[in-house]
Parts: sequence; C-alpha cells; structure tokens
Amino acid sequence: MPDHPPAVLTFPALPASKDHVGSGPPTYDAEPTALPAADPDELDDLVADTVLEGARYGAWTLRAASVRGDSARYRGEPRRDSLLTARFGTGEHALILVAMATGARATPGAHRAAAEVCRWIGKAVGRSHVRLAEDIRAARRGDLKSGLHRLTDRSLGRLRASAAEQGLEPDEYAATLRCLLLPADPECRTRVFFGVGAGGLFRLRGGVWRDIEPQVGEVVGEPVVGVGSLPSETPEGDRLTMDLGITTPPNPYDPDPGPPRAPFRFRASVARPGDTLLMCTGGLADPLRGEPRLSAYLTGRWSDPAPPGLAAFLADTQVRVKGYADDRTAAAVWEA
Repeated sequence: MPDHPPAVLTFPALPASKDHVGSGPPTYDAEPTALPAADPDELDDLVADTVLEGARYGAWTLRAASVRGDSARYRGEPRRDSLLTARFGTGEHALILVAMATGARATPGAHRAAAEVCRWIGKAVGRSHVRLAEDIRAARRGDLKSGLHRLTDRSLGRLRASAAEQGLEPDEYAATLRCLLLPADPECRTRVFFGVGAGGLFRLRGGVWRDIEPQVGEVVGEPVVGVGSLPSETPEGDRLTMDLGITTPPNPYDPDPGPPRAPFRFRASVARPGDTLLMCTGGLADPLRGEPRLSAYLTGRWSDPAPPGLAAFLADTQVRVKGYADDRTAAAVWEA
C-alpha cells in the first residue's frame, strides 16, 4: 500500500498591517510629537506613552496594550488610560486580573485617577482571589455578581474619597473601570467581565464580531456554565451566557450617593476553542462600532488560531481612524 503524505493545514494569509483605515488619513501624525510637562519633584507622576503585556495560561493567551491617543501625543498630554495586569495565586488555582480605566476628560489629574482606581480594584480582587476563583469554577453566578459589584463600588468610593481629600468635585477626579477575570485552571472556560463606564466587550467567533457589552436593564436569566455544569449549550448550539441585571446600589464609602451614577455591568460566559474575546476602553470601542473597515481589518488579523506576538498586537491596536484620536487600551484573549 503506498504511503500517503501527511495532511498539511493551511490558513489564509494575514492582511498586511496598516497605519489607518477609513475615508482618509487621520488629522494627527502617527508617531508621538510632544512629551507631557514634568515636575522635578513629582517624577513618579509621569506616564509612559505605551504599555504592553502578555501571558499564557491553560487554554488561553492574553495580549494587552495601552497607548496614548493621537490628540494627546500632539498636545503633550499624559495618557488618561491606565492598564493593570496581575496574577494572584499559583498553579491551576491562580486568578489573573486585567483592569483598565480612563480618567475624566479635560481634568488635570485624569491619569492619576485612572491609575488609582486600577490599584484599588487590584487590591480588592487580590485579597479575595481564592473565593473568586472558587466561585468561577463552581459557577456561583449570584455570589460572583454581588461580590464583584461590592468590590467595584468600594473601589470607586475610595476614588471619590480621594477627590474629597484633594478638595475636588467627584467629577473632577473620576474614571471608568473595566475588568476581566481569567482563571488559570485549564479545565475552566468561564471568563468574567465586570465594570462601570463606557467601553466595549466584543467576541470574534467564526470570523464574525459580536458586540456583547451588557446593556442597562438586560436580564436573560440563563445560568453561567462552569466546570461540570450541564447542559453546556442551548438548542441553537451556542454556549450559555449569563447576563445579569445592572443596578447601582448605595456606596458604603459615600453616605449620600447623590445623583445616579454609571451602572455596574457584568457578564460571565463560557469560551469556545477559537474564540477571541476583546475588552477595550472607548478609544478603541468607538471606532470599532463606527468604522466597519476597522472591524473587518481586525477580523483578518485576529482570526488565525495562533495569537499575534506582542509587537504585532500593538500595531493592530494602533490602526487609526479619522475622527477617533483618544487613548486606546485593549486586552484580547485567544482560546486554544
């Protein structure tokens, strides 16, 4: 019997990297122009133009980047976005947190507020990581929702307390906050998103982007699927996803909550092999929703089963669109 050559898997070539997409070139130059002003006694306050991070645990690979926007690069303003990636615990019991925040526009301490709220949520999650990891593996959706809401509310409450200590109004020292919790356990495919404020949560599956940002008042009532949970799919063949109601309870650090604040958003979903989950700040979410050519470009770049390297991911997140010049922070998770 003649020998048959081994099968060779082939994938379509990636599209060439681009500087911009859309109707025309952006207003600003592609590279940084001016540095932010520095105080010799406050050098710790300086923020790098770009932050890049990556990791691989179990079935997933993480790429994350935070880049100063074209407008801030031109005007010599600091990056208002902040990015924190942290691993709590060891081995299969570890829990990885990705947190990103955007400081309020046109406020002097915007970059400090964003960094501060990332640190607060990092401390809160780190101190509770054992219980959080257990709840994720056991699919305790109610405990996860209420616990993460409480940690988020307290972290934002501390930010408002910091504003008061500086003699500022809450809106003058404020930030959005968006987080992903990723268990290192290779048997657990549950990915948890939570946060407050504008931004985006998207999933690339089968070459199609879907906007899965939880909406205000959205209540589906489906259970989250965890390790050992059945059934794992709906009759339509899609994995079950939990979308819980979004509420805004009083803050324990603020006895007088005042006007309604931005709602708490939460989603826990089970990833499929081949999925790419993208969490980002408004600087990338807005052009993704507003310019179809950007989403088409990233589909071509990120549909390969192998995740891009750090430099390639950074280049992809920096593809510019005319009319969108804010900071961009993005974290993408490739599922093996």
